Amino acid sequence: MTTHEWRVPVGDGDVTAVCEAATTGESRTVLVCAHGAGGSIADRGTLASAQAMRDAGFDVVRFNFPYKERKSGRPDAMPFLMETVAAVVASTRQQFSPIRVVIGGRSMGGRAASMLAADGFVADGLLLLAYPLHPAGQPEQLRDAHLPRIRMRVLCINGTRDSLCTPALMTQALTTVTALWRMHWVEDADHSFHVLKSSGRTDALVMDEIGAVAAEWRVTLASALR
Repeated sequence: MTTHEWRVPVGDGDVTAVCEAATTGESRTVLVCAHGAGGSIADRGTLASAQAMRDAGFDVVRFNFPYKERKSGRPDAMPFLMETVAAVVASTRQQFSPIRVVIGGRSMGGRAASMLAADGFVADGLLLLAYPLHPAGQPEQLRDAHLPRIRMRVLCINGTRDSLCTPALMTQALTTVTALWRMHWVEDADHSFHVLKSSGRTDALVMDEIGAVAAEWRVTLASALR
């Protein structure tokens, strides 16, 4: 399997899903990677993240949420987002019979996956990219109440300039978390993992860093689950 596109039934309709094989030849772990609120199956950030994860040894499934299939800019309600992630995971298992399944995604998509994990959804790990700890400009509205209920292993990668998740607030939120949670901060990166030219790095180098961290975590995950 190199690339496979199919339709996944969700609610009264269906959504597009695409699975692309790891570039490393490793094909034992699938990452079901959900897009952010303003993104889609094919936005630049989702594609860059998927490529980094494939280079890290994950087969990657990316998909549209139903509102994107309707060409709407307004995200579906969180329960329906969660239902969509669960449906794509179930279909992925049926299609490919992977040894391990990791759920996650960018921003809102990762948040939906994290809420599934907190509800006891069965998966082997949770991978969060730019987790939105609070809405923009509203740090008092933390989205952390469910985090202590997560039991699976977690890799969370955020930028130190992320306006939706400051290191101080996330550090405080994680004091109540008992899961094996690895937090990685990308220096000078914002919510889109963009870095200023003055940082001396490019966005491509940032994605290389993210991929390297994910690759190390994937190996650790595989060893722990043997």
